[in-house]
Amino acid sequence: MARLRLGPLLRYVDGSSATVWVEASRPCTAEVRCADGSSGRARTFQIAGHHYALVPVTGLTPGTETAYEVALDGTPVWPLPDSPFPPSTIRTPDAQNPQVRVAFGSCRWAAAPPDEKDPVGPDALDTLAARLAAHPAAERPDVLLLLGDQVYADETSQATRRWLATRRDLREPPGAEVADYEEYTHLYYESWLDPEMRWLLSTVPSCMIFDDHDVIDDWNTSESWLAAMRATPWWRERLLSGLMSYWVHQHLGNLPPDELERDELYTAVRATPDGTEALRSFAARADADPSSVRWSYRRDFGRVRLLMVDTRAARVLDEDNRAMLDPDEARWLREQALDDRGSFDHLLIGTSLPWLLPPLVHDAEAWNAALCRGERGARWARMAEDLRRRADLEHWAAFPASFDALTALIAEAGTGPEAPATVCVLSGDVHHAYVAEPSWPEGRDPDARVLQLTCSPVHNSIPASIRIGFRFGWSRMGQALGRRFALHGRNGEPAVNWRKTGGPWFGNQLMTLTMRGRSAALRLEQARAGRQGGGPRLEEVEESVLTP
Repeated sequence: MARLRLGPLLRYVDGSSATVWVEASRPCTAEVRCADGSSGRARTFQIAGHHYALVPVTGLTPGTETAYEVALDGTPVWPLPDSPFPPSTIRTPDAQNPQVRVAFGSCRWAAAPPDEKDPVGPDALDTLAARLAAHPAAERPDVLLLLGDQVYADETSQATRRWLATRRDLREPPGAEVADYEEYTHLYYESWLDPEMRWLLSTVPSCMIFDDHDVIDDWNTSESWLAAMRATPWWRERLLSGLMSYWVHQHLGNLPPDELERDELYTAVRATPDGTEALRSFAARADADPSSVRWSYRRDFGRVRLLMVDTRAARVLDEDNRAMLDPDEARWLREQALDDRGSFDHLLIGTSLPWLLPPLVHDAEAWNAALCRGERGARWARMAEDLRRRADLEHWAAFPASFDALTALIAEAGTGPEAPATVCVLSGDVHHAYVAEPSWPEGRDPDARVLQLTCSPVHNSIPASIRIGFRFGWSRMGQALGRRFALHGRNGEPAVNWRKTGGPWFGNQLMTLTMRGRSAALRLEQARAGRQGGGPRLEEVEESVLTP
């Protein structure tokens, strides 16, 4: 009899359909049965001895909520017996009620086991799940955006290290980091079998994109970094396994059903008893020619447009042509941001890496990029490359041409009679939260309100020294120091100026954007330990109106 190994994850939802992702213990037919009579079924496909299905559910009614169960070969396997959580449900949007609530964050270490003290404090997603489970009728996100580092391939837990040691000698590279596809599946089990997280992902739709730790810290920092990694005996297997597991666990669920049906790889994987080689060949092509694959995607939620942008695999690393996005990816982003502009009131650009950083950090990264490309000679270039790797100097600011192009695109998308009310760049990565607002020279501000909204981590930590550094980066003294970096690197004035209008906030946290018509509001909540023996809670630390 087939067992449910992982899931269900509720992924895509629109007014009449949804997709639900599961992993089973053996080949079988997965079925989703809803209380309102709607349903769907799919045969599992096999990757590296694991069996997955993405079940399309059709016949849903707009503006309704229905409980569902999952069956494998006709036997119910979800909800779990004696589950303390309410039934998992699918809630469809209502065109007559155009409110959209988007919660987002990034950087989640798997929650500590119940019998262990959590070294970094309560998990914001676990705490959200507990709140929703206790009050099923209360406000909940319409979609959860996970902006990178869903798993940490290079920073494994003690429990995972013990498990890895049963498979291989950890004294050999890559040591206590994951090495292959099977070890990646263990990371997803550790993270997504956490009871609160499992239930949350079964009942709140999710969109995901990778960042560096999904593969390795500072993934694709530079051309020389990549050459050094490719010279190691373990890198190729790590990268291919990382891309394969991301495609299975995260990327498939990002896509709407009609795109899935046109996806050649998805068709090929399901058409064979074992899709491992087809997927591995795809990952190898993606490694050899990153422009051959698009991990970025678009989702529309009523009159809210979301563009999730791959800022890791799509990079051009040639020092003379360095770019965050290859030309095809940049063209795609531009087309999606400007397509039928009057059809949306809010444009969300999801990029794991912040567009606007503390000014000192921005100037330091732009200075470093100038030195790396030889602005001050070969000796400075060697020093700068070493610094780039040690200090993680690889955000948008470290790709100056790409920073300027994104800045220009945001201004263009936000200007004119059909401009949206807001253009918000949603980011994570930097293990703190803040709000930054740009202004363009000579009064050329867009008609839309433009904001950088950064929220991280969901469940992780940040050293005290880094906290001090980020605070200093926003200060007047930090900005003055940044301009000295810019002068030494012979960098001109940035195409846009910006100021911090909220934060910085440190802790495990989530941001929520609520949009209705052309109005938008922002809320930041942090996970705090319970009082007097109570469980953790989400405490509001910021709420503001972005557009009335």
